[in-house]
Amino acid sequence: MHINWDFFFSALGLALVLEGIPYFLWAERMPSVLRLLASKSPASLRKMGLTSILFGLLLIYFCKT
Repeated sequence: MHINWDFFFSALGLALVLEGIPYFLWAERMPSVLRLLASKSPASLRKMGLTSILFGLLLIYFCKT
């Protein structure tokens, strides 16, 4: 299997940019958002994570076709 490292690091860089946007734009609100997430049950966090993964995979699928 051949790994396209340029593509991998580009995708990783994009993920970091997207992760950093809320902290930059709404730095004042992020502590309350993080407290809210910390108060959620593990099952709820897993559902949110699974939803995010499925949405991301769906988006990749439609962009590739």
